[in-house]
This record gives sequence, structure tokens and C-alpha cells, in this order.
Amino acid sequence: VQLQASGGGLVQAGGSLRLSCAASGSIFGTKSMTWYRQAPGKQRELVATITAGGGTNYADSVKGRFTISRDNAKNTLYLQMNSLRPEDTAVYYCKIHALGGGLSWRHYWGQGTLVTVSS
Repeated sequence: VQLQASGGGLVQAGGSLRLSCAASGSIFGTKSMTWYRQAPGKQRELVATITAGGGTNYADSVKGRFTISRDNAKNTLYLQMNSLRPEDTAVYYCKIHALGGGLSWRHYWGQGTLVTVSS
């Protein structure tokens, strides 16, 4: 299973970006899908997660501004980010819990996409 994250870039404060994370390869099922981020000099932190049933959970810092969603038919995860702030600057990573070709459930990580928010 391979994950390809995209959609990052440079945006001014108050702007919006939409991140995507497409999973490919032998995927026989998925459970939770999650976005993390890591700012320079800081630990990686959970941003938002979505369950197979569509339940969502957000970090307090992004509630009301970010929306996580998924397209199960396409095995793709999204993160709509609005009202961006300079403190949202980070590399954003996706992670999915999937049943891959080895017929075992495990977590897979994407390579990260850089989001830079200028003030």
C-alpha cells in the first residue's frame, strides 16, 4: 500500500488549502484515516481523524477551521483547511489503517506535504 499526499503550498493567512492523500496498491479494507502535522522543531501532532463510519475528531487548534473527509471508493483522504494561520505551517502527513496485500491490518504513512502560511 502506498500513500501519496498532495495539495500543500504557500498561502497567506486567512486563505484555504485542500490536502489529498490517495492510497494505492492492494487494499482490501480501511478503517481510520488520520492527518498529522509536524512543525519545525516540534513533535508530530494529530490534526484530525475519521473513522470508517465517518465519525470525526479534531485537535482543538483546528476545530471549526479544518474539515476531514474520505472517499472510500477512491481510497482517498482529504483535509479542507480554511482560515489558515501562520501557526498551521507544518509538514502534513496522512496515515491510514488498512488491510493490505499481506492480509494483515497495519498503519501506512504518506510522505508528507508542506503547508506554509505567511502572515
